[in-house]
Amino acid sequence: MKRIWLVISILFLFIGLNSVKAYETTKRVIIKSENGKNANVREKPSTSSKVLDYAGLDGIYNLVTDEKFKDEENYKACKDDWYLIYYNGTSKGYLCGENALVVESYRTDDAIATTTCEIEMANLGFPSSYWGELCYLKEKHPSWTFTALKTNLDWKDAIEGESVCGKNKIYKENDNLAFVDSSCTEGDAGGYVSVMPSALVYYMDPRNWLAERTIFQFLHLAYNETFAPIYQDASYSIIKDAMFYLYHKNNGIDMTELINNVGHTLNVSPIFTSARILQELGSKDSLINLYSGTYVAPINSYTDLDKKNLMIERFGSDGKKYYGYYNFYNFGVNDVCVANYGTTYCGLSYAAKESINWNTVEKAIEGGIRQLAVNYLQKNQATTYLQKFNVIETEGRSLYSHQYMSNVAGPSSESITTYNTYKKLDILDKNLIFYIPIYNNMDAPIDNVGNGASGDSGVDTGPSSIPIPTIITSSGYRTSGSYLLGIELGSNVANLKANIEAVGGNSTVVITDANGNTVNEGIMKTGYKVTINNQSTKETLEVVIKGDTSGDGLVNALDLLQVQKNILGTYILQGAYEIAGDTSGDVVINALDLLQVQKSILGTYKISQ
Repeated sequence: MKRIWLVISILFLFIGLNSVKAYETTKRVIIKSENGKNANVREKPSTSSKVLDYAGLDGIYNLVTDEKFKDEENYKACKDDWYLIYYNGTSKGYLCGENALVVESYRTDDAIATTTCEIEMANLGFPSSYWGELCYLKEKHPSWTFTALKTNLDWKDAIEGESVCGKNKIYKENDNLAFVDSSCTEGDAGGYVSVMPSALVYYMDPRNWLAERTIFQFLHLAYNETFAPIYQDASYSIIKDAMFYLYHKNNGIDMTELINNVGHTLNVSPIFTSARILQELGSKDSLINLYSGTYVAPINSYTDLDKKNLMIERFGSDGKKYYGYYNFYNFGVNDVCVANYGTTYCGLSYAAKESINWNTVEKAIEGGIRQLAVNYLQKNQATTYLQKFNVIETEGRSLYSHQYMSNVAGPSSESITTYNTYKKLDILDKNLIFYIPIYNNMDAPIDNVGNGASGDSGVDTGPSSIPIPTIITSSGYRTSGSYLLGIELGSNVANLKANIEAVGGNSTVVITDANGNTVNEGIMKTGYKVTINNQSTKETLEVVIKGDTSGDGLVNALDLLQVQKNILGTYILQGAYEIAGDTSGDVVINALDLLQVQKSILGTYKISQ
């Protein structure tokens, strides 16, 4: 199902291949809706026209022009004229004026304050380009306090500092491809890919997030005694439907009580902690190995001696090395580790470190909150935004380092969860404090150039001497023994070849089907073989696409049947096809894999490759 960006504000009018501007318009629209739903963005100014996408409630969108447009088809279902807006980067579409509240902001930061609110914002230290949205919010929530957090960084320097290949990533989808840096494939995993500077310009510019729902990424995350009576209810409202909460509630442990008590002791907001755990574990059970404390590696299910010895090395001879350990925060679960060892090992081995020792639910909850307090809130990273973008100088810590997450959309996502909680509990109008970063020279042009490219000399080079494992990982894929993994379902043969050869040089790759025939087009399938040549050596790897047990490149009813029969013992999956059937990555094909294949077919679950 197409992802809907609930709150999106596009800060630039043109994303070119050479440069982008941080801020180009004086007027924006904030989406309003009488029924509390998203607004349609249409191909033409008419409700009978095709819906291109959705504008998120309370989202901020740039106007293409101040001009309003009449319903050219005279359909009349919209009781107002239409605005032409930018959505999803550079795309344009029409929005019914009924759903739009126009807010005017200054384009530059040198305007003279005239209104009472503008004077107040100027005195607080906010540049004039911030005033429009802040004054709108101040009128709506007079009790809110806005603090100007001066980074003393030039905007261009901040973007450059965050533009290191692999430092920032985004979940790749059809509507955000302009943000994807295809030249950088460092550590790409689980559908997350490196971003272009234009994505950083968008996600890092605070002015794009000064809407009611997304400003919460700037909320100070310390424990607020004003909310002490309702914090536990707030935590419950956030995680009550999540499988990790229900699992432990059924076993007599109320996580909300633990989160509240520890938060009070360590001065960390329980609302923040609850939203963070939900962000990391999700509401489903795909990461049950990290939070159940019951994981046992199925050592004896391996017939391949090398694989069995590898699992024994990781999980012990009985598979119980990490039994009884918990990790609610995904600490240790980074892209590089997951690509090499898998999520379960990365998360549980971290929890089992001698210095960590999260061998009870209580220790894991307390330990994670303590790390957030000591390593983030007490180190000038006391908002979700600053935990993602470390742009405040701190003694003993470099700028742009020690960032909790690589996902650039993480702060806005958590912000919406937090906002919904405050709204549900009717505490939006309490004295909330927001620390909003200020950069210097924010209208400076930013070079929108990929940061993984080494430069194109124009010479048609042959295979390089780069080691084959390096070529594979640098191309965004990974290996397990003689198998090649990390290939997204539906990946094009030519694209995979191009991705690898972008690192290893031309004539590096030959792809063949299961019968040995050379393949140059179509989609990648389980059972295909990829031969990589780096001048001195040649290696052939068999492709595994999780869920595609039949080898047709799709996940469909045939794969579901094969997984089911394998569980029943009436059909045996072997080799690459067996690994493809283990969609959950727990090294055994069971009911969880069957469920994931079924949900993938229904479109309600994305199998991680």
